[in-house]
Amino acid sequence: MTRAAVWLSRRTLLAGAASLALPSSVRSQTDATDRKGATMRLRFIFGDQDFTATLEDNPSAHDLVSILPLDLTIDDYSTNEKIAYLPRKLTEEGSGRFGNEATGDLCYYAPWGNLAMFHGPYRWSRGLIRLGRLAQGPAPLLTRGEHPLRVEMLS
Repeated sequence: MTRAAVWLSRRTLLAGAASLALPSSVRSQTDATDRKGATMRLRFIFGDQDFTATLEDNPSAHDLVSILPLDLTIDDYSTNEKIAYLPRKLTEEGSGRFGNEATGDLCYYAPWGNLAMFHGPYRWSRGLIRLGRLAQGPAPLLTRGEHPLRVEMLS
């Protein structure tokens, strides 16, 4: 092994050790940036609807990406949202109150383990984590009823 290779190996090892010393929320954001290098976007398909969402850079959104692609069922809930239950719960790390609630928000409701997509006004409640926003706004969510839903990364 050359002297340069030894130096690079030690440098890589030290960088890895230093990253482990970071809080996990910072580490997951850094890892996601290194892996993705770009904005994370999802594609949703149900009925005759095909739309996208731009994800937040938070641990719950990264956890959702880690289980894609998904085939779920989407259905109406209340008068302002559609929901889809995930196969497992997502991390709640880094969650907390957020503002700017808006139609077109994509959220995760931790107590039930479901995605919540808002097509009407709503207010933040405990356990709700914003994952992102629908790129085309809430219009695709106005299709009523229960439908098979496909969720995948948009490359």
